[in-house]
Amino acid sequence: MQLDLDEAAVRRLLRMEDVIPAMERALVDFSAGRVTQPMRVMVPVAAHGGFLGVMPAHAGALGVKLVTFYPGNEGMPTHHAAILLFRPETGEPLVSMDGRLITEVRTAAVSAVATKLLARPDARVLALLGAGVQAESHLEALRLVRDFQEVRVWSPRRAPAFARRHGIRAAASAEEAVRGADVVVTATTARTPVLAGAWLAPGAHVNAVGAPRPDWRELDDETLRRARVYVDSREAAMKESGDVRAGGAIVAEIGEVAAGAAGGRRDAEEITLFKSLGLAVEDVATAALVWDKARAR
Repeated sequence: MQLDLDEAAVRRLLRMEDVIPAMERALVDFSAGRVTQPMRVMVPVAAHGGFLGVMPAHAGALGVKLVTFYPGNEGMPTHHAAILLFRPETGEPLVSMDGRLITEVRTAAVSAVATKLLARPDARVLALLGAGVQAESHLEALRLVRDFQEVRVWSPRRAPAFARRHGIRAAASAEEAVRGADVVVTATTARTPVLAGAWLAPGAHVNAVGAPRPDWRELDDETLRRARVYVDSREAAMKESGDVRAGGAIVAEIGEVAAGAAGGRRDAEEITLFKSLGLAVEDVATAALVWDKARAR
């Protein structure tokens, strides 16, 4: 039986507390070679400044995400998506569901996995660069893996309203937000660097989730020089991330760290960086969680 789940239905079934461990399992499986997943196909929509992405994966569950990315959107999300799941044994369609919220939640959940594995256990100050939906979901997710006593947010326009809504502090500049922070999130649509490595305190951890194109940057050269770089996928990072392509050496995939096959933070002074591009297996695994809950009702 095929069902259609809109965003409201997905929201009722999706819990960040469930998605974080599911993403850790999916990342371990991906890095261990237990996932069949080609590189995503990105189709430019040049006339309108957007992109259409096609992201299939088989990892127990079988599915595909179709996602659009329009970084110039105002008054509506920059991402829209739909996810289709199929019965692996026969190929029959099982369910289609709105994927915008899933993209939002699973991205933050993956950053939470990286933060749990790489940030100092005593991390207390969080800085958010960007004040959109990803900043919102990261605030929720990262609070589940670290006990932050102070949260700062900066964006060119939306930081004050975001700060009032969440009871946190709006910084006057990106530098003010980052100086002294233990964990930093860059979740912007910037095409040139918004984070300077000179601002990072010893021992900081950075989750970089923007700049998903090979010619875009969120991080300056000094950030990449100072940090040990971890990624979700080596292949994807070297092809799609302008930051990683500029920075060179990748220490490990985060799934390797989660599995104990690679080391994480070595000492309290080290700066760690997780570059997240987003993998189809993350979407399919999250959609499978939603589908299982829908069937149980």
